[in-house]
Amino acid sequence: MRLAQAAAETARAAGEVPVGAVLVRGDEVIASGFNHPIGGHDPSAHAEMAALRAAAQALGNYRLPGCELYVTLEPCLMCAGAIMHARIARVVFGAHDPKTGACGSVVDAFANPQLNHHTSVSGGVLADECGEALRTFFAERRRASREARRAARSQSEEEQTRAGACSPDEPPA
Repeated sequence: MRLAQAAAETARAAGEVPVGAVLVRGDEVIASGFNHPIGGHDPSAHAEMAALRAAAQALGNYRLPGCELYVTLEPCLMCAGAIMHARIARVVFGAHDPKTGACGSVVDAFANPQLNHHTSVSGGVLADECGEALRTFFAERRRASREARRAARSQSEEEQTRAGACSPDEPPA
């Protein structure tokens, strides 16, 4: 999970939501990935998807049996589907996602007995640390947004003041 957290830090440094994933088989790290949908102009560029793509390329197979995926945030439904399709044996995630989590928080895609592949799931590993990285990121994003709105308001007020200082017959500077 520490490697997944390092990948999440790469996402944060790029201005993306800090989620990281690492795919392992036994003691071998096969691939890692981090969120980059904004920079990649790709709604599917979640950390899990990036790690799955890289692992499939590294192993020369879209099926990844015997592999485990460590991810800092509970996978969404899109990622859960890809995880099952890749035949990942186990998913270990950090923070629960109460808005889009597909490992039990909103839906539990992995608990459906009708599906032909069953992935085991363990959640809450380093949950406090993983969750804090996300909370800090979004708090900083909200603070920056407030400051930008404040600066825009201030600039608008200054422009109005300058425009009002001109005489009615005189064009604004």
